[in-house]
Amino acid sequence: MNPSYSDALIVDGPLIFVSGQLPSAPDGSLADGDAVEQTRQVFRNLDNALGEYAASLRHLVKLTYYLRHIADLEDVRRVFDEFLHHPRPTSTLVEVSGLVDSRYLVEVDAVACLPRGDIATWAT
Repeated sequence: MNPSYSDALIVDGPLIFVSGQLPSAPDGSLADGDAVEQTRQVFRNLDNALGEYAASLRHLVKLTYYLRHIADLEDVRRVFDEFLHHPRPTSTLVEVSGLVDSRYLVEVDAVACLPRGDIATWAT
């Protein structure tokens, strides 16, 4: 089992599908800085999007990360640790040649689950 993500989760509840979140602040400006600062903004944006449905980052069950530079992975993982708690969502990481704006270094889309019971349980 990888400590950065869950290999599998079982969920029981309605799903929320969140479009790819970019490192843009609410005013539309690009988050300043490197992949770390951009990833922090992406997670703030994810949390805001989920908040529209009375959910939060703790309800995440699946993330797909799109990184411009795989060399940023360790820095981005440190941000995951700031925002994500156990059980960790399942995840997929893809290195891409570009995003919608050449200044963007990361984009994340997500699936969350509003629980009927437990938030999520480990699959065996």
